[in-house]
Formats: sequence, C-alpha cells, structure tokens
Amino acid sequence: MEAPPVTMMPVTGGTINMMEYLLQGSVLDHSLESLIHRLRGLCDNMEPETFLDHEMVFLLKGQQASPFVLRARRSMDRAGAPWHLRYLGQPEMGDKNRHALVRNCVDIATSENLTDFLMEMGFRMDHEFVAKGHLFRKGIMKVVVYKIFRILVPGNTDSTEALSLSYLVELSVVAPAGQDMVSDDMRNFAEQLKPLVHLEKIDPKRLM
Repeated sequence: MEAPPVTMMPVTGGTINMMEYLLQGSVLDHSLESLIHRLRGLCDNMEPETFLDHEMVFLLKGQQASPFVLRARRSMDRAGAPWHLRYLGQPEMGDKNRHALVRNCVDIATSENLTDFLMEMGFRMDHEFVAKGHLFRKGIMKVVVYKIFRILVPGNTDSTEALSLSYLVELSVVAPAGQDMVSDDMRNFAEQLKPLVHLEKIDPKRLM
C-alpha cells in the first residue's frame, strides 16, 4: 500500500499542516466478499488495488512521558518501490460536531536504508507486522480493507499467522488542517456501507 508523499504547500512563513481524517471498523472473514462487492459499486476503481506490506514501528524514548513513534513500511509485492516513513500525531477527539478522528500526518518516500538510519538516530523497533488487503478510492477518500499478520520469527516475513478472524476497514482523507467539512462526506459514505460495516470515530486511548 504505497501512500503518496504528503504535499507540503508553500505559504508565507512556513508550510501547511496536513491532517488525516479517519473512520475505522472491521468485518469478519465471511463478510469480506460482500463488502468488496459493495465498494466496487461505490468507488471510482471497480477493481481494487491490492497490497502486501511489511510495517515496523520504531520508538525513541526521551524525557517526555510517551515515546516518539515513527512507522517504516515497505511493499513486499512491488519490487523497487520506495520505503515510506510515517508520523501520526495524537488524535483530536474533542469536537463532537466533527464526524471523524483527526490527527497530524506526515508521510514521505525514502531510500531502502531507512531502518538503518532510524537505528543510528537512536530509535528501537517495538513491533512489526504484515498487512495484506485491498485499496479503493472515492474522490479524495481512500478505503483500505486489510488483514494483519503476526510475524512469528523477528525479521522473517515468510513466517506469519493471521492476528484475527476479521479484516480492518479504514476510511481516510489527508487534507490541510481546518478542512473539517471532509468529515461530513466521510460520514455520508460510511452510511452507505451499513450494515456490512459500521465505521466509527475510535479513540485509540480507549483500546489500551
């Protein structure tokens, strides 16, 4: 799943912060085909893109209470594709009128020595996993349906097992800060996926 580099728009005095608007849900394995069929009818690409990615989560512990987290991801089925480095900020849950979770998002393509660079900077890998699934697009909205696989032997992506009997479903938009109207479009799109999947604004802190 190759996320495009975040566009940094030049403005007086700096750059525009890009935010990710996100709704999440899940479907059981036996409901996958029904959901894919529905998405084919609703999205711009009738045939979804497929992806098989290896993601590693790195932590940098400092004096602050919580560590700094970066995510390194590479495609396992597209030879020569760049690595991607991603930073996701703390989610903003406060505005009840906003229909999606919002968090700061930076995503850049990098060279293949990304993990070595992070280790040299003092980061340490916390965990890794394989994600396999489908990617749909509807205008500026992106829908990914994927299963997470646990890596049984560290560093060996050939030795995996499914983490659950379900698929994660994520509806997201990356847009400049303040574009909260996109969450209305996301809610309207999510309504069309019911009752196959219920996409919600989920606070990650409640899952800990």
